[in-house]
Order: sequence, then structure tokens, then C-alpha cells
Amino acid sequence: MVAITDFAVKEKTQWCTGCGDFAIVGALKQALNELGIPNYQTVISSGIGCSGKTPHYLNVYGFEGLHGRALPVASGIKLANNKLNVIAMGGDGDGYGIGAGHFIHIMRRNYDITYIVHNNQIYGLTTGQASPTTQVGMKTKTTPGGVIETQFNPIANAIIGGATFVGRAFAGDIVHLKTMMKEAISHRGFAHLDVLQPCVTFNKLNTYDFFTKRCYKLQNTDPAANHNVEDKFAALQKAMEDYNSNYEKIPVGIFYKVERPTYEDSIPWIKEKAIVEHDLKVDISLVYSDLE
Repeated sequence: MVAITDFAVKEKTQWCTGCGDFAIVGALKQALNELGIPNYQTVISSGIGCSGKTPHYLNVYGFEGLHGRALPVASGIKLANNKLNVIAMGGDGDGYGIGAGHFIHIMRRNYDITYIVHNNQIYGLTTGQASPTTQVGMKTKTTPGGVIETQFNPIANAIIGGATFVGRAFAGDIVHLKTMMKEAISHRGFAHLDVLQPCVTFNKLNTYDFFTKRCYKLQNTDPAANHNVEDKFAALQKAMEDYNSNYEKIPVGIFYKVERPTYEDSIPWIKEKAIVEHDLKVDISLVYSDLE
């Protein structure tokens, strides 16, 4: 029997008071508990940044690696033991900046892992530099005259790149965030969940109030108004809506969801049983007999 207390740790969190990361950890604990996944069956891989501390604050297996390298580690863990629930954690700078190459190529492989990105639209841990998703015109330590570069669009890139589940949530709505995490983790294939996560210390533009006024749900109580998650072109239109509306309308929910064979499905020795369950003994006496 899984209890939410199974995921509690003694370590004190080091994030700023009010940081959206608290909601992400809290929602993830609830999601894993409600899905009935024991803590010893989950592994979280993370990179560097505020998001990189996530494995420290959940009582699951964890690996905090290099900046932007959460996905290669997660894919290696999944290949070694495909029975594990593997979650990669990254930030917008970590995952969409230095880690963007891994992000693009892991999607077309369609590993059965979940990628949750803490998107606060700033480099928070290094005290407020512009990240790939910082809004155009925003003044930061590295852009005192305002950002002039086009923003990286993670949702559109995930849809085009081959992710079989693409979603977005807002850290200020923990109930919906938990629901989206459950959907992403339950999906069989590469699931990308971008979380709008306000940085209360260094991003004074994209605040809780900013998102609360602008976010609306793609899936709601009116079935006629619901977005068709299997329509890739409709998903791309929704992915561009916040950019095209100058951030007056920001959709959250499931943008795209389809079923496709996973990378692991194509590897015969994994389909039979996990690599860690194979007999890896090697008879070296045969080697020596050949040399005699």
C-alpha cells in the first residue's frame, strides 16, 4: 500500500519562499501516491539549477548530474531497467538551452519516460540572467536593454520533434498540475510536461498573478469546447497561441497525445525481461583456452 508519507524526506528545501518548485514537488508526491507507484520503483534524473534539487526532496531514487544532461541519464536508466518509472527533471535554461540537443533527439526515439520542465523563464540559480524562454523585451542581468531574441517554444518543438505526449501546467494550480503529472506518467512513450513555474525572486514579469489572469484549460467541462489532442496541426495552433496573442491567452492542458511503439519495444532482449535481470556471467576460461 502506497502512502504519500513514503515520499517525504528530512532534508530542508533550499528554494526561495514562494517558489513554484514547491508546488511541483508537492504535486508529484500526490501524483505518485494516487497512481500507486511505490517510491522504490521511481527514479528521478536531474541536471543543474533550481530544478536540479528535486531528487533531494522526494524519497525516491535520484541522480543529479551535469547541466542539461538529465535526459541522457534518464534514457540510460530506462534501458538498464525498463520496469522502472523514470522521470527527468530540468529547467528552461537547463533543458531548452544547453540540453536542447538531447531534448530534440530523445523525442523521436520515444523512450517511455516523463520529462517535467520547471519553466520559470529565467536563470534563477545563477541570479537572474535571460534564458531561452525569457519574454522578448524583458530586462535581465544579461539583457539590460531588454531581450531581443525570439523565445524558444518548447510546446511547438515537442509536437514537431516527435513526443507522443505534450502538455503544459501552471504551478499556481496544484490540482490541475497533479492531474497533468498523472496523465504524463501514465502515458506509454515520451511525455513532455512544461510547467509554468514563477520565480518570485528574479522574474517580476511572469508572476503568479500574470499566469492566473491568462491561463485557460484546453480540457474543460464542456466536451464541445475540448481540444482534439490527436490533431497535430490543431496542437501546433494552440502551441502558438500565447506567442500570437502577446501572452494574453495561455493554454494549459494536453496539447498532443498519440500512441506509438516505444524505443524499448524495438529491442528484443528488453521485451523479454529487463537488462538487469539477464545473466551477465562470462566464462573467461574460453578466452584463455584460445590463447594456449
